[in-house]
Amino acid sequence: MSDRRLIGIGELSRRTGVPVRTIRFYSDIGLLPETERSNGGYRLYNTDAAARLELIRALRELGMDLDTVRQVLGRQRRLSDVARVHAEAIEAQLRVLRIKRSVLRALARSDRDDLLSSEEMKTVYDLARASAEERHRIMTEFLDDIFQEHHNPELEERFRHALPQLPDEPTTEQLDAWVELAELVTDPEFRTWARTVGRPSPHDQVFNSDVDLRAFAEQVAEHSQRAVDSGIDPASPEAAPIVTRIMEGYTAASGEADTPEQRARLADAWARGLNPQAERYWQLIAIINGWPPIPTRTPAHQWFVAALRAHPR
Repeated sequence: MSDRRLIGIGELSRRTGVPVRTIRFYSDIGLLPETERSNGGYRLYNTDAAARLELIRALRELGMDLDTVRQVLGRQRRLSDVARVHAEAIEAQLRVLRIKRSVLRALARSDRDDLLSSEEMKTVYDLARASAEERHRIMTEFLDDIFQEHHNPELEERFRHALPQLPDEPTTEQLDAWVELAELVTDPEFRTWARTVGRPSPHDQVFNSDVDLRAFAEQVAEHSQRAVDSGIDPASPEAAPIVTRIMEGYTAASGEADTPEQRARLADAWARGLNPQAERYWQLIAIINGWPPIPTRTPAHQWFVAALRAHPR
């Protein structure tokens, strides 16, 4: 396109899609000097001007100011250096935008009809922008609170070992998960429930020490989830054999008889540990830390408790 054929400003505008007014402005400030003027005083450009104009437009669309564009075109600055600086600036802008989006999603998730106070809005925004030290403080304060009145070393170690570690460059999902988690651990109702989890209870005596509770929980979830998926009412006759199969696994491990009293104690103990928010807590931790997803099992366990109570034998 380096021939000597000259074109007018209107033709250059049609070829590039850049408005005539903008081309004229670029010419006036020296970014796109005309090749010559016609006898009538009209600006004329050689066909290389179209390529230069496309480059100017591309650089402007990337957010470069006019002085920077002039320096790049005049080879006063390397394009690679300029691009690197602008890429870093855009990354910073994206981080801010991700924070704003997470705040908006948190507000939408609240589903409140009334207006939030400025203090509530600030709290949500501060949670999204929290530093690593602040995130650590929020979580350790939560754990110190729920374990202060009792000591269950094994359970406490599990919680403290699984503190959320938000990456320096979190994904949108991870940032959303952090904001939701921070809201959850500051929820008074969730804290009240969490304080009871590690405390000794008469219901704990129902679990024989020979029983692998995690394995049993998986068995409960497996059988109960199939029942939930099949639409089986826990109080229906179809639920009874499912409960019996689950209890066979428990009694085989514990060596205890499957009695109405045992089923009632097991139902009470199992119900005590059920809380959809607790399951969500671990799901959010998994998202933030990049662990495998944790499936939702609460409905299946709730089905098991209801079925146990509906079918004492």
